[in-house]
Amino acid sequence: MSDKHVLASILTPQDLKPLDDDQLVALAADIRRTLIETVSVTGGHLAPNLGVVELTLGLLRALDVPHDKVIFDVGHQSYVYKLLTGRLERFTTLRQYGGVCGFPKRSESQYDVFDTGHASNSISVALGMACARDDVGGDEQVVAVIGDGSMTGGMSFEGLNHAGHLGVDLTVILNDNEMSISENVGALASYLGRVRLDARYRRLRDDVESKVARIPGVGAAMVAAGEAAKQSFKQLVVPGMLFEELGWKYVGPINGHDVQQVQDAVTWARNAGGPVLIHAVTHKGQGYSHAEQNPDLFHGVAPFEIESGKVNGTPGAPSFTDVFGASLVAEAARDDRICAITAAMPTGTGLDAFSKTFPDRFYDVGIAEQHAVGLAAGLAVGGRIPVVAVYSTFLQRAFDQIIMDVCLQDLHVVFCLDRAGLVGEDGPTHHGVFDLTYLRAIPNLMIMAPADEAELVDMLHTALVADGPVAIRYPRGRGAGVPLPVTPTVLEAGRAQVRSEGRDVALLAIGRMTATAEAAAALLAERGVSASVVNMRWVKPLDLEAITWAAEGHDLIVTLEENTALGGFGAAVLEAGSDLELSTPILHLGVPDCFVTHGATPKLLSDVGLTAPAVRDAVVGRLASVREKKGAGDGTHQGRRSTR
Repeated sequence: MSDKHVLASILTPQDLKPLDDDQLVALAADIRRTLIETVSVTGGHLAPNLGVVELTLGLLRALDVPHDKVIFDVGHQSYVYKLLTGRLERFTTLRQYGGVCGFPKRSESQYDVFDTGHASNSISVALGMACARDDVGGDEQVVAVIGDGSMTGGMSFEGLNHAGHLGVDLTVILNDNEMSISENVGALASYLGRVRLDARYRRLRDDVESKVARIPGVGAAMVAAGEAAKQSFKQLVVPGMLFEELGWKYVGPINGHDVQQVQDAVTWARNAGGPVLIHAVTHKGQGYSHAEQNPDLFHGVAPFEIESGKVNGTPGAPSFTDVFGASLVAEAARDDRICAITAAMPTGTGLDAFSKTFPDRFYDVGIAEQHAVGLAAGLAVGGRIPVVAVYSTFLQRAFDQIIMDVCLQDLHVVFCLDRAGLVGEDGPTHHGVFDLTYLRAIPNLMIMAPADEAELVDMLHTALVADGPVAIRYPRGRGAGVPLPVTPTVLEAGRAQVRSEGRDVALLAIGRMTATAEAAAALLAERGVSASVVNMRWVKPLDLEAITWAAEGHDLIVTLEENTALGGFGAAVLEAGSDLELSTPILHLGVPDCFVTHGATPKLLSDVGLTAPAVRDAVVGRLASVREKKGAGDGTHQGRRSTR
């Protein structure tokens, strides 16, 4: 059978078990070819999946899924698993609207047993599933697959500690794709892995110890002395002692690109009893030279040319991320108190240039957002100005630290939230649509959102010279192409900007919804509706004068935000309207109370009613209802009219 057809013959994971070594090699090549061809078109997490091809093959050959359960930490390395569990025919729809999700999804397949997308939770989840299994008398093997990056998260060690204490049957595969093992160390590690897997060695060891222990008078002491010597030696040469001290049996390091080694290790773990950690060393990007040479670039990559490895793209405005990164470097050059913190994403957050320019002021804490915020609090107490650059969806993980460590003490920490709003193909685990809600509830915290990249420059400068904690949220992708300020300006706190004035409707927008509001105003004008557009800039403190102005001069106020409609910017305007006893109706437009699926961002914005045509239609409908209830002719106000 040609290697191009091996993958097509795998209809279920059971079809993997009869394959011989040559067929497995051909299948691995076919899988890698399929991954590269698909992701070059759809974009996605290429390097992590190329690195787990053999690991996944060995895992599935050892298990009986879906009876046995596999939980992928983060889940961006689950593409191979999806290909081998009945989703090959639909795989070209990867990360597309209505297509295969880029992460495990319970609603997508019986083989996906847990929805994932954030790091470090897999051991805890797997432990819970193992405990539930034991409660009902089940016999399935529960396996968590976790990367070495996710092991930097504290939750992983909490799960390890608890599982070791309980002693339940549980398997964890540590996919280590960062460690480089030299030939000598690798030979020793390979030997230790073989010894640990060899049941004959364990039986021989146990038999010898048993016989020695029966020697009258000295046997027990000899065994104890031997055990102490063995433990001392293991402390020196066995890399798994940390896990064994936590109550885990440790296997490895094994070669994660050897299907048989992985299969044997998982099979052994099933019969070993108690929690077992299998340490598998893999190479990120394995089998595609461009991904091997640039694993960071190809970790999560946009569509690219296969032969050259060049990422597709058209010249255009800089991204918000790039503008932030360049602006922070410029600010840090003027103020040596400024430092930057990332949670394992220097490139994704735009801090790569800062890390090279100011290495002594740069901190990469790993996947540990709680620690990042705690570290920032300590730096602030010490007189530094820490900037925590993080994706909106990941800052959720440090909510308690934001409250207790930073805001309660009114410390000057700047939170820069990239990927705020809908982020597209990565889907609901990565959409940053809750930050305005969870941050607005915290005392002392000021919150801004730029309408364009020029405002981001000014807002960063404003935040750095402010007192107390400040958060700035901005979207993924390119800016509007507006000129950037040569010298940044300090923005007045709680002061909005009127972009245009009309007489019928006031569109109050935050962040990139300002551009949507302007486009909607143009469409409304075609319908004979005159609209004011206000770039609110600040969610907290809120510009109450702007809201009063909008109420006095218009028949309808409309709020626009790329955040959940519950508790965010629009809710703040509604609350202010009540407190100010305003009678003007308010139409509140935001992300509905649901988890938005994956797909191209324009399509998702259309689905949630946050495109210019959707806003126009919503406004026209509500305005007609308002005027009908008022029984007025044109219903126009003769209120105050001044540019703020």
